[in-house]
Formats: sequence, structure tokens, C-alpha cells
Amino acid sequence: MSVSNTSVNIAKFGGTSVANIEAMTCCAKVVENNKNTRVVVVSASAGVTNHLVKLANEELTQSQIQAVLDDITQIEQAILDGLGKPKVIEEKLADLLQSLKDLAFHEEILHRADLKDALLSHGERMSSLLFAELLNQRGCKAQNFDARKVVKTDSTFGQGAPNIELIEQQARKLMSPELDNAVLVTQGFVGSDENDATTTLGRGGSDYTAALLAEALRAETCEIWTDVIGVYTTDPRITDKAKPLPELSFEEAAEMATFGAKVLHPATMEPALRKNIRVFVGSSREPEKGGTWIVKDCEQEPPYRAITRRKEQVMVTLTTPKMLHAQGFLGKVFTIIANHNLSVDLVTTSEIAISMTIDNPSNSVAANINQRVLDDLREICEVVVEEGFDLVTVVGNNMQAGAGVASGILSAVKEYTLRMICFGANPHNMSFLVGADDSSDVVKDLHQHLFE
Repeated sequence: MSVSNTSVNIAKFGGTSVANIEAMTCCAKVVENNKNTRVVVVSASAGVTNHLVKLANEELTQSQIQAVLDDITQIEQAILDGLGKPKVIEEKLADLLQSLKDLAFHEEILHRADLKDALLSHGERMSSLLFAELLNQRGCKAQNFDARKVVKTDSTFGQGAPNIELIEQQARKLMSPELDNAVLVTQGFVGSDENDATTTLGRGGSDYTAALLAEALRAETCEIWTDVIGVYTTDPRITDKAKPLPELSFEEAAEMATFGAKVLHPATMEPALRKNIRVFVGSSREPEKGGTWIVKDCEQEPPYRAITRRKEQVMVTLTTPKMLHAQGFLGKVFTIIANHNLSVDLVTTSEIAISMTIDNPSNSVAANINQRVLDDLREICEVVVEEGFDLVTVVGNNMQAGAGVASGILSAVKEYTLRMICFGANPHNMSFLVGADDSSDVVKDLHQHLFE
């Protein structure tokens, strides 16, 4: 099978899809049912990454570290048992678990980002080993392929930036010749820098890996298999009235991912859009129920497509009289933010103030970054931090077209206190902050008004 003349499909399976031997078996059937699926990207088994993040970021006692390692071992061992404990695989898994243990007990693990990435990579490395073995046992020839040989990034540990050209060179050199011979099972989330040090693409980066490989191998489709049947009008856990979406445009999907739709990774759409690769999102447990196709052009472009929620937002307001008619103030603010690689979503300004939203830190490392940013900002202005918000976004098309679009949204939530009401720079979103205690009700009311 030559990449240049055959339709190649990339399939990515998320953590819940490879959580145990039963879930993995469902994934194996998905691969077997599409002979064009020649590359499989897997996440770490559900729960493993959370354990690894704990080891990498929290100060734990020796016994606490061992307890976390035992929990990880139990998850992986159960899958190995389901495979019949083949000796070669058992030995390779033992090597990975020992490597993980060495890193977990390393005295510098809390202070060195390179060691953290090396540790965090073990979840995907173990799941790919086990899933490749499952495919082989089922008669589908598979090879466990080390993503670090191909997914080359810079040395920004924890958030490696992919080298697109080098990834394509490596993929076509090392992966393309093997596609005739076996299904290549590789790791999402994991890469390496020019010195071959292990890097990671950031949390949820397995989708991004799949899209990058699809781009490099010029695949026709990139499938994202998870635990939900495609993308919905909103999170089905918020309202059972959420409806599956048969299709989305790349732009709509990118907006949804950026503003909180966890079924998609924000960066996934970039490679797909560059090479016009169709993306499919479906359930590995119920593939027969279909899913959502993400394509360049949709048949319909409704004003309202979906509602997303991003939890735990912080609003930072910067005030200084110097901002009045000052040309350099905003530049200084965003230089400080950029220097710390911090992401800002909403921004509003007045004569003497600027407000912005940032994610509430999920761990001590992020908290330290946020604190350093605030300290730097306080050197040039007064800083007020307000917490307890969720970000609600309505995604659609031509949302700046007229007052009717905004009024249709705002009339549905007029009983709630909204902050920082913003239209996006493109015509695909309108966002606002709302108190975290109200956000579920806001999403339900919006959904009823716009989609029911």
C-alpha cells in the first residue's frame, strides 16, 4: 500500500476507549472494519494520565509515590492479564514500569520540565504496546511504533511546538514504507526535540498527534474515537436535550474546541484545514451509530450551531490612568503575558482599564506561572483578580450580522448577571462570563431557546 496512491486513514482512540481490555477490543474491531486504517494513535488508558500528572507535579511522600505507581500498575496489569500475559509483552511492560518508577522517585522531578515530560510519556507508551499486541492476537498485523522518531518539536517541555516540515519528512521516511506491512500503533501526546529528549504536546494532545500524522502522510480522513457519539449541540451531561451534530465546519469545530468542547482538541483543526483532511468523531463502543464529520464546507451554515462551557475562569482587570491615550500600555501588558506563555481568551477595554480572562490554574506549576504574571503586571498597573466564573460561548455563523443574533442569545439569559460580553474577531462566536453556580442553568436556558 503506497501512501501516494491509496486512501490512508488515521484512527485515534482516547483514554476511555483504551481503558481496559473490553474497551480495547471494541477499538480493535473498529480498526479491523476499515482496511484503510494504517495508523492508530492511542492515548493513555483512562486514569493513568491523572496519576502521572500527580507524580510530576505534587510533593508526595515515598509511600504516596509508591501508592500512585501501584494504581498505574494495576490498570496496565489488568490489560496484560486480558491478553494472556505473553512473556515478551510482559517484559516490555515491566521495563516501562521500572523506567516510570525511576523517574517518579527522581529527586529533581518536581523542578525539571524535561523529566516531567519523560515521566508523562509512559501512559501512551504502555497503552500502545498493549493495543498493538491485541491487534496481533486478533490476526491484524500491527507494530508498536515510537512516535518520538517522527513527532519532532521544539524544546518547550510540556507544550512542545511541532516542526511541521520535519514531521512530514520523518513520517514519509519511517512510517510510509511500513504501511504495506502492518498497522502502526503509536502514541499520542508524545514527541521529541532535536536532541531526542522526550517532549509532550500538552494535555489532550493525542488528537493533535493524529491530525499531524494525517497531514504528514496525506491521509484522506482522521478519525477521533471517544466515548460519545460525535459532537453535540452542547455537553450532554448538562442537558439531556443536547442533539448530535452530523457535520461541522473546520472553523466551527475549532471555536468549539477552543471554548470548552472537550471532545475536540483546539489544535486538531489546524493540520486538517491545511490539507483539507476530513475529520470524523464517533464512539468506539457504538461505531454503528455514526458521528460527526468535520469538513471544509458544510451544506448548511445556521446562525447557531452549538453552546460550549469552559469552567474555572479568572477575570483579571488592569487599571491605570496612564492607559488614557497611552500607545504603549497594551503592548507592555501583552508582552508580559507572552513572556510567560499564558493564554488569554476574552479581552475588553475602557479608557483606563483592560479586562481579560485566563484559565484558573489546575496545578501548582500553572499557579506559579499565573502568580509571576500577576506580579509583573502589578509593576505597571493596579491588578484586580476575580474568580468563580465559567465562560459560555455560542458558536455559529455570521454572528456579527445584526442585532437579532445577539438579542436572540441575550434574551434567553436576561435573568443572569453576565460579564465581559464579547463577539469573536471572526463571525463564529459570542462569549460571556457567568457565575460558576449559574452556568449549567445558563447553558440549559440557552439550549432551550436556540435549539429546542
